[in-house]
Amino acid sequence: MAADSAHSHRSGSLKQKNKTHKTGRHRSKGAIDNELKGRVSAKMASKRMRREVKKADRRHQAKQHLMKKREEAVMRKRNIGTSTGAPQLVAIVPLSEEIDINKVKSQLISCDESSTVTDQNGLTNLNVPRFKTRMTFMSLPYGNLTAILDACRVADTVLCVMSLDGAWDTFGDLCLTCIFAQGLPANVCVVQGLANLPTKKQMEAKKKLQKLLDKRFPDKKVQPLDSNQDGIMVLRQISNQKPRDIMYRNHRPHLLARHVTFDPDPQSTVAGTLKVSGFLRGCPLSVNGLINLPGYGDFQMSQIDLSPDPCPLNPKVRKQKKENSMQVDDGNDMNAMEEDVKVLGKADPALQTSLQAEVIPDPMEGEQTWPTEEEIAEAEALQKTVLEKRKFKKKVPKGTSEYQAAWIVDDSEHEVDSEESEGSGDEMDEEFAAMEDSEEDSDDDEDDDAIETETMTMTEIDDDAKYDEQMDIEAEKSMFEKYKAERLHVQFPDEVDTPMDVSARVRFQKFRGLKSFRTSTWDPKENLPSDYARIFQFQNFARTKKRILNETGEETALPGWYVTVHITNVPRIFMDNFDVKKPLVIFGLLQYEQKMSVVHFALKKHHTCKEPIKSKDMLVFQVGCRRFYAGAVFSQHTLGDKQKYEKYLSKDDVTVASVFAPVTFPPAAVLVFKENSDGTHTFVAMGSLLGANPDRIVAKRSVLSGHPFKINKKKSVVRYMFFNREDILWFKPVELHTKWGRRGHIKEPIGTHGHMKCVFDGQLKSQDTVLMNLYKRVFPKWTYDAFMSTDINLQLPSQDDCYEYSDEEME
Repeated sequence: MAADSAHSHRSGSLKQKNKTHKTGRHRSKGAIDNELKGRVSAKMASKRMRREVKKADRRHQAKQHLMKKREEAVMRKRNIGTSTGAPQLVAIVPLSEEIDINKVKSQLISCDESSTVTDQNGLTNLNVPRFKTRMTFMSLPYGNLTAILDACRVADTVLCVMSLDGAWDTFGDLCLTCIFAQGLPANVCVVQGLANLPTKKQMEAKKKLQKLLDKRFPDKKVQPLDSNQDGIMVLRQISNQKPRDIMYRNHRPHLLARHVTFDPDPQSTVAGTLKVSGFLRGCPLSVNGLINLPGYGDFQMSQIDLSPDPCPLNPKVRKQKKENSMQVDDGNDMNAMEEDVKVLGKADPALQTSLQAEVIPDPMEGEQTWPTEEEIAEAEALQKTVLEKRKFKKKVPKGTSEYQAAWIVDDSEHEVDSEESEGSGDEMDEEFAAMEDSEEDSDDDEDDDAIETETMTMTEIDDDAKYDEQMDIEAEKSMFEKYKAERLHVQFPDEVDTPMDVSARVRFQKFRGLKSFRTSTWDPKENLPSDYARIFQFQNFARTKKRILNETGEETALPGWYVTVHITNVPRIFMDNFDVKKPLVIFGLLQYEQKMSVVHFALKKHHTCKEPIKSKDMLVFQVGCRRFYAGAVFSQHTLGDKQKYEKYLSKDDVTVASVFAPVTFPPAAVLVFKENSDGTHTFVAMGSLLGANPDRIVAKRSVLSGHPFKINKKKSVVRYMFFNREDILWFKPVELHTKWGRRGHIKEPIGTHGHMKCVFDGQLKSQDTVLMNLYKRVFPKWTYDAFMSTDINLQLPSQDDCYEYSDEEME
């Protein structure tokens, strides 16, 4: 029994062994707490405090944030129209030709007997003690779109004057479209003439106008302006409504010119100093910065003066020394203003921003250094020693120098190759000449003989004869060709016929094949044109924009001050074209905004523009405060590092336009016009600024098409894509695809006339078409022109412009 009690069971090698508990690849919370022993990092403590904020504290923080925003809005409102800020700027915009602007303005300035009125160079200043505010009215002429856009760019309130008959006409509708696209400030909509209608028809006319107004201004009501009480109500709404923020002008100093003088430079007969006086708005202005004159470019400043307020809300009483009488200072005494002028600052040449817009390329950059005479002599001596060691006899033509003889290879095979290359030299020259003649795509070349003509019998009606006399037949034919080319491009996008007289490898030598347009790599620095050596590029455009918009620079003049800006080296032609009746708005530029780069815009074509807009056509761009000529390259607005080139501006989709232009930091609105042969302008598109990026790749696609000749399961013989054997071997690595979704590749050429055997991933249909995609990068042309002294003369759309050609007429 004792032996049995001492016996114990021992487990064998086959005993089950359970796995130990796994805490994962990380430590457990208990192990971490044991190691830290109560210590908490500052980062984790801050996160925990944010996470564990009580409900009452969260409410308190939200309330503080709301109060801060309210205070900022109140301060922004108090800086407009008060005694310490600039007057509230009101732009009176007529939306119909029958509107009398002077009648509207006289009704507003005469409705309150306690208000005071002063005129200054076409601007009407109104001080309204009842509302403790002051206003400045700008009367804009009907039909002048440039003046209206410039005034609305700087105005605090836009007073839209409607007509009883339809609210607005065709020009008024386009004018509102441009104002909305540019950025609409606070607005008030008024109408005159309701009181002249019978009492029963007044409500009906007002409802009709309100229905039309809801399409453009859903939150606005029609305000009548026929009596003094109506005028006071309009003034109250102007003074009490909340101002709208337009980010572009909030980040830049700007002013509306109230007084302009030009001092000629005694050392130059074509330039001088322009003195512009006005109330500064937006943000502070630095005397060392740059100023943009719309249509003339960028200029430097030499001095900024602080002048007395020309229209104070509470005029000061000036005591005269000789007489005991007292004189009220209303701001119109120019002599007194000149005596009180104070110099705020003068430009420092060491700190002044440079006007350099382009990089001056060095032609010797990247070249080797020219050797010295000693190095040349040493190289010649070394070459002589090498030649003496390796002397041998060679048959060369008579008159051949030693240098030329060194390049002649004494080998029969190489001699045959050299003879073939020499014999094909003339052919290559002819091919290059043919390539230069066919620089544009073959789909651009239209056959004039294909247009059918017919004989028409003309009537003897005078109206038809006059109509025909005004018609330009050549312009009609060219427009028809544009419509036909655009319609053909839509039906067969990017398809190009392979020329029979020029080798395809020469015609498409700048193109390449891509395995995948989305994922294949393309070096953005590869084969750049010489114009890219003249532009600037940012290492990180978004980070630079954020830094510049948030930083506060030198503050020579503050918003709300009445200042005089001295602009240097302004051409005399500016004063020759200057019109006092048109508003002059100048903007201060941010850092780097005078530098040239490749700027991109996202554009949407307007529905009133029926004319095809081709890529690289000269257009008029209004970007922020700038207005210039440029030829844009269109591309698709997609994600990725490559974008497909668009030959025409799309009607339905958003298109990206790329041009060489000065850098502008977004957000900024973009308006596009096209200048016609008769001097008028057509509104083409509107959009916004994307940024400046020279590395954006715009790839033009050319599609070569062929037709299956013989089909045997997955194999097929394709013809009409190429016309010689060498081209097939050259483009053999490029992938093929069909319109019905098959993919394949070239296996081998058959014969010498362009037939080739291809293999696909499935059997082809007899009606299918074999395609090959080729790509090349497209760059914009340097067509930027900042000089634009003429106004935009808008051409109104008519029934003839809206006419669309049918498919039968195209055929």
